[in-house]
Amino acid sequence: MLVPTADNNTMLSVRNLSISVGPSGKRIVDGLNFDLAPSDMLALVGESGSGKTMAARSIVSLLPAPLVTTPDSSIHFEGQELTGLAAKALRRIRGARIGMVFQEPMVSLNPAVTIGEQMAEGLRLHGAMSRAEIKDRSLAMLERIQIKDPGKCLAAYPHEFSGGMRQRIMLASVMLLKPRLLIADEPTTALDTLVQRDVLDLMVELTRENGTAVLLISHDLGMVSHYVNNVTVMCEGKAVEQGSSTQVLHAPQHDYTKRLVDALPKRSAGGSRKTVDGPPLVEISNVVIDYPGRPRLFGRAQPKRAVDGVDLTIRRGETLALVGASGSGKTTLGRAIVGLVRPASGTISFLGTAIANDRSADARAQRRGMQIVFQDPYSSLDPRQSIAEIITEPLKLDTELDRKRRTARMDEVIEEVGLTRDLLERFPHQLSGGQRQRVAIARAIVRRPAFVVADEPVSALDMTVQKQILLLIRSLQERYGFACLFVSHDLGAVEQVADRVAVMQDGRIVEIGDRDDVFDRPRHAYTRALLDAAMLIDRHFADGAGARKAVAR
Repeated sequence: MLVPTADNNTMLSVRNLSISVGPSGKRIVDGLNFDLAPSDMLALVGESGSGKTMAARSIVSLLPAPLVTTPDSSIHFEGQELTGLAAKALRRIRGARIGMVFQEPMVSLNPAVTIGEQMAEGLRLHGAMSRAEIKDRSLAMLERIQIKDPGKCLAAYPHEFSGGMRQRIMLASVMLLKPRLLIADEPTTALDTLVQRDVLDLMVELTRENGTAVLLISHDLGMVSHYVNNVTVMCEGKAVEQGSSTQVLHAPQHDYTKRLVDALPKRSAGGSRKTVDGPPLVEISNVVIDYPGRPRLFGRAQPKRAVDGVDLTIRRGETLALVGASGSGKTTLGRAIVGLVRPASGTISFLGTAIANDRSADARAQRRGMQIVFQDPYSSLDPRQSIAEIITEPLKLDTELDRKRRTARMDEVIEEVGLTRDLLERFPHQLSGGQRQRVAIARAIVRRPAFVVADEPVSALDMTVQKQILLLIRSLQERYGFACLFVSHDLGAVEQVADRVAVMQDGRIVEIGDRDDVFDRPRHAYTRALLDAAMLIDRHFADGAGARKAVAR
């Protein structure tokens, strides 16, 4: 058991923290110990299910039933024992002295209440302020986090903002009370690279201004290395390694930590692969895609242009990565290629045949040579179908395969994607995130397509699972020779799989070239900004002091 030595400068001291399912059930967290000093930053890192989020929630007694802390657990905060504290006393601490930013702001912000009301709630509960003072404080904080129109923001609802802006607002609401400790639970999950950096920089600035300590919960080692001084690595509810971020991530001692570090993004060797000669497999020419404007009392608002005059070619066997921030149009373009979105103008050709806006039987038959792996397998897999039904469903359109041959093809595919036969009768909710993504990939390749769109296929997965899925995509592509449009904001993932990279901003391609040229010699300012924001760990450290800086290559 790892037990740090506490000193008089410790703000938060956690000793022998154990969390079980009921008083005598399975332990989710087992004997966890760590200390946090004022104004310091500590990260709890580990894969999903390691217990890090439950450990953080236990500090403010927000464990979901039936989880409970064991009687011998101790959480000491500024001289006060928090375990066993009465509900009324806990309410005085939550928000005012310990704030928490949750993983998904759309879930933690009330969709039926305005931003202004939600920001004011904490100030009303924990401070003696007039309505005017609360509004002034809220407006000042919104200006501080660079909201363009703070007054309009106060009257707006959460759904009117992007994910990054919602996380900024959530952070502002918590920091309004100037807590002594901020618990940030995966605060940038699923945000794109630029927004992720903005949110984290803002969090660091606000906490430094108020002298707030930060307990960061994350599975992103690149981000942790960039921002955090000290790290506690958790595996199956236990702390397996502790120390400075430089020490733990540069010279890991425990096998589990070594496995996490080994899963960090690394550029695939050998540069771009040689593609098959001949005409392009997919050709996109001057494609424009508009989304209709919002309904108004009289007519509609102006349509929003998502894709603006894009030209691309994709050859057999190659992986073209399409990168950019959220809202750049990359997913829309990928969906348009496979016929899920109609272009306003321009042409999309597959195997030399124009297929955009063509709903004929011939075009549909041609489009069967294309498949897509969606970003979120949980929502793209039918919850009422078994895994066997999901994988074999695309084969029903193939009249040359009878039931026996469809079953044989399914058996072949599940082995290729690393699934076992005992999973076939299960339903999507009974699988892990990595298993669900393997099912989505199996469904996409079961017809042996010539072209696959992979839309953010690893964005919500742990580092080790990300590595497995990326290696799987690469190996399947080498086996069957399909071309792939790899849509992603994760430059670490792109670096592992791409042959060429196209950079998209505001619906337009601003740079395209071989992967190594784009990563090592970016020409466009936007490409350079994306690379600067990418938190890719430098494996070669000039010194061993403090948190490391991320390196953009």
